Amino acid sequence: MGGDNKMTLESISNKLNAIDMKTLKLILVTLTMVTLLLGCKKDNLKIENGTYTGTFTVTYSSGTETGSTTLELKNGKYTCTGNPGRIPAGGSGSYSFDSSKITFNDVNYWTGDFDWNLILNGQYNYTFDGKNLKISADKNNVGHYEYNLEKQ
Repeated sequence: MGGDNKMTLESISNKLNAIDMKTLKLILVTLTMVTLLLGCKKDNLKIENGTYTGTFTVTYSSGTETGSTTLELKNGKYTCTGNPGRIPAGGSGSYSFDSSKITFNDVNYWTGDFDWNLILNGQYNYTFDGKNLKISADKNNVGHYEYNLEKQ
């Protein structure tokens, strides 16, 4: 009978160890999933065709200037309105984007009497939530150029 008790105690011990291992595995799996979910960056939504209006702001070391603008996006083509003070200058041509960058290829001829970074041209970072489109870039160690737009 003493042998039977020993077998029973070993059996219980093995079962407890199995439960502890299952619990440990469950905890590890849960922690891994939480880490992956919290660590994932939400991708931008696909930028939609449409009209976006808002403000353009350029920040130089000497100060900040802001102006109104409208950006029209349609089937890979864009038109950005400028204003008389060239804040922004505007631009038009083609564009493409991936999950975090948008690239504009302006096709216009411009005079050389102003900061050409005020033309919507080149690569920018962007965020888009389905309504608000923010496009920004630090260009040529000259300034920070930012469009804060809302889809109409």
